Amino acid sequence: MSTSKYLETLCCLLLVFALLLSTVLCAFGGTSGGSKSMTMNYQSGLFDYTKVHSIDIVMDDWDGFIETCENEEYVPATVVIDGEKVGNVGIRAKGNTSLSSVSSMGSDRYSFKIEFDQYENGKNYQGLDKLVLNNLIQDNSMMKDFITYQMMGQFGVSTSLCSYAYLTVNGEDWGLYLALEAVEESFLQRNYGTNFGDLYKPDSLSFGGGRGNGKDFKMEDFDFDSLEKGDDSAQRPSSENKGENSSNPFGGNFTMPGGFDMGNMPQMPNQSASSDSSNPFGGNFTMPEGFSMGNMPQMPNQSAASDSSNPFGGNFTMPEGFSMGNMPNMDKFDPSEMFGGGGGGFGGFGMGSGDVKLQYIDDDADSYSNIFSSAKTAVTKTDQNRLISSLKDLSSFENLESVLNMDEVLRYFVAHNFVVNGDSYTGSMIHNYYLYEEDGKLSMIPWDYNLAFGTFQGGNATSAVNDPIDSPLSVSEDRPMAYWMFSSEEYTQLYHQYFSEFMEQFFSEGQIEALIRSTAELIAPYVEKDPTKFCTYEEFERGVEALSNFCQLRAESVAGQLDGSIPSTDAGQSADSSALIDASSLTVSDMGTMGGFGGNRGDRNNRGEQSSGSKDFGGFGNAANFGGGKHPDSFGAKQ
Repeated sequence: MSTSKYLETLCCLLLVFALLLSTVLCAFGGTSGGSKSMTMNYQSGLFDYTKVHSIDIVMDDWDGFIETCENEEYVPATVVIDGEKVGNVGIRAKGNTSLSSVSSMGSDRYSFKIEFDQYENGKNYQGLDKLVLNNLIQDNSMMKDFITYQMMGQFGVSTSLCSYAYLTVNGEDWGLYLALEAVEESFLQRNYGTNFGDLYKPDSLSFGGGRGNGKDFKMEDFDFDSLEKGDDSAQRPSSENKGENSSNPFGGNFTMPGGFDMGNMPQMPNQSASSDSSNPFGGNFTMPEGFSMGNMPQMPNQSAASDSSNPFGGNFTMPEGFSMGNMPNMDKFDPSEMFGGGGGGFGGFGMGSGDVKLQYIDDDADSYSNIFSSAKTAVTKTDQNRLISSLKDLSSFENLESVLNMDEVLRYFVAHNFVVNGDSYTGSMIHNYYLYEEDGKLSMIPWDYNLAFGTFQGGNATSAVNDPIDSPLSVSEDRPMAYWMFSSEEYTQLYHQYFSEFMEQFFSEGQIEALIRSTAELIAPYVEKDPTKFCTYEEFERGVEALSNFCQLRAESVAGQLDGSIPSTDAGQSADSSALIDASSLTVSDMGTMGGFGGNRGDRNNRGEQSSGSKDFGGFGNAANFGGGKHPDSFGAKQ
């Protein structure tokens, strides 16, 4: 055989090898599309969670910045992260209900966002474009977010990296925060490569999910027509005869009481409300003429006066201009929809929230304004149509393998359902999640777990510990992204298989208990010296113990639900509660709840002042609370 023939044979073999190699690479993610993740420099730096990092914020007028934090406007600053200086970055306060909560408590301890490229395009910190600094409000354990993110990430969910950082301001102690990778471009590149898909953070009516904390919402701008598109099962107010005058958004010939001003609606709850009994609501709310707090109606009152001008009884004085005959037309109104419809609780306030529930409504992109207005990536009409098509199949529970990244979604909901987070897609508010779409396939990205581990409800520990894994929290058919797992026996079995893997990974040898203990030991010295923390050091210790106990008891319950010894649905547990894990010795509010922020208020004038803890007014999560999911001691209970 000649030399040329040897060369020809060798070339053929090399070509075959190259083709095989390319096939293997494509099968395992390859180099195309958003399926190829990237390694970022900041992963092993700032987000090394085995140590507490240092962040110094350098700013000339910090006090002035704090006074205007509720405006959520970026101001320039310099940050020094673990000794590395990054100048001319943007910093602003962040938060949903927590932003107003911090202010109402008289505290300075806001959460912050640091935008590295706010003033200089392309600027970053070791590849990171935005950093979130969470203030650990409503979390006496200081680690509800941290533990959840660790479980999510280690279980294979695309999750923000996080670590602890001790903040100083101009060299002076400020406090212990959770440093978090923002879900933006660097996150997307790290998880999905440079050619990533589309990202959304769905939110209803600017209430509690997006920037502004609901302050951008105006009743006169609200489109009542959109209510009729939000949920096919809803019976919502008629918009056919609503007045165009913003002083009467209700329609018909309803006469607003004299002095009523929609722009000056009360802010509830408001602990700084005026002590003047004529205006208990705070703010600049104008009470209707003739209103008297001393003459409030007694409800219900079966001995009410027969005079229709005063159906309330007693000596209540009706405001001038009020006419019972001109009450709003409520013929099409279903009060349950104001609080979330099927599933109980607030439900994104139930108003046009079908898209936030990820329901298919129709083919009109305008029907999904709560999704598309919250897009974090540039979205075209084609992108919108593709997402709507995916939601259509999802809502009908058809072609699910084509419209879901099933592995990612299953892993997300397994970890999510373990931690029992009512402040989420599966809870009463329907927010605090990111939706990721690529090539028509959907997945969920976790966000905001400071009220997980049963603390959003803040009530019955046994109910939270035994939350049924096959009918978790507020999940029903109107939450298709979560309910599809229960739409067939095949999918439920697959979900259980993933749950078993999760339990093996984190609880077979006390892995989570070890992580909780080591993390508590790591951060304890920083908690002790933290001058702005929302709880005392003793409350922190109780919070850690409660978190550990919850995880152990929850693991026992989930194991029993998986092997069939404990009912895994609401119906099953209602029929037979004898096997439920007894968690009566656990006080979930020790971890911090929606209604309470712990003992130490971090008051700007008197740090270390003792507060009323979990009994603070305004608690959606107190024992008798609004939006308390299915717990029997809460409004909106799903029995």
